[in-house]
Amino acid sequence: MKKVAYWPGCVSRGFTPELHGSMAKVAPLLDLELITLDRACCSGAGVMAEHNQELADTLNARTFAMAQQEIRNGADLMMNICSTCQGAHSESQERLDASEIYRAQVNETLKPDGLEYTAGISNKNFLWLLVEEIGLDVLKSKVKRPLTDLKVGPFYGCYIVRPTSRLDIDDEHPRDTYLPLVIEALGGTVIDYAGSHKCCGFPIITMNTEASLKQAGMHLGDAKDADADCLVTPCPLCHLNLDMQQPLANKVVGRKLDMPVLHLPQLVGLALGLTPKELGLSLHVVKPTSVVDWTTSVVGSVGAGSSGW
Repeated sequence: MKKVAYWPGCVSRGFTPELHGSMAKVAPLLDLELITLDRACCSGAGVMAEHNQELADTLNARTFAMAQQEIRNGADLMMNICSTCQGAHSESQERLDASEIYRAQVNETLKPDGLEYTAGISNKNFLWLLVEEIGLDVLKSKVKRPLTDLKVGPFYGCYIVRPTSRLDIDDEHPRDTYLPLVIEALGGTVIDYAGSHKCCGFPIITMNTEASLKQAGMHLGDAKDADADCLVTPCPLCHLNLDMQQPLANKVVGRKLDMPVLHLPQLVGLALGLTPKELGLSLHVVKPTSVVDWTTSVVGSVGAGSSGW
């Protein structure tokens, strides 16, 4: 059993509770023990640092310090389920680790709470952990309901694929290629389409709503034209723009998209034998009917008889 100091993020417990819930159900099937960092706060999503960099870094250092307490108590590393948080955390960590003086200044603020961040924490998104810690062969061995004939389009989101140097994306860790590898390990068919590595449009939803919706609609339309049954993303903010805003995106791009968008733990959970109901698929704005229909059509699949909403 691998223990991780678990940072669920604020969106997964607010707008997308099905993400937090599905991760909780999937973890024991992967021999993961989640030690939830309940007192951790929002990562700032990159926006806070634009207005007050030290505040953003201090809040993230606080989260890192709490995770390090759990690591000293036996956890292996810190894990998150939000690629936006991964990006914001990595940015703060890059600054904190680069300067002992700056880190000491931030730690002085944390001192009254008995917290101190030491440079070098290992913080991995669930996607990275699947490939680098659990391993694709082990993941494949745990599959009970292979995603045979389910056509899945990967959607990364911005913060988990760039900048590559900050995210340690290199030849040894080609993290911008992991989603298709996971889909294939689960038995699914990877759909290649133009928008897989592009921005979903969420960062500008309040500043230029039409442009944001057009961006989301374009990616969804490209995936639909490529004959995808669904998209999967490791980012709940991408999920908000691609799923929750999809009815509005339909109007902006002038077509009915009907493209289900799954959180990564939900896709993993389906392959590990959990039902759509257990994974909270009924909470999506765009009902993943194609995914549920696929689940019930799998002859002899685990839970197929109870896979309704």
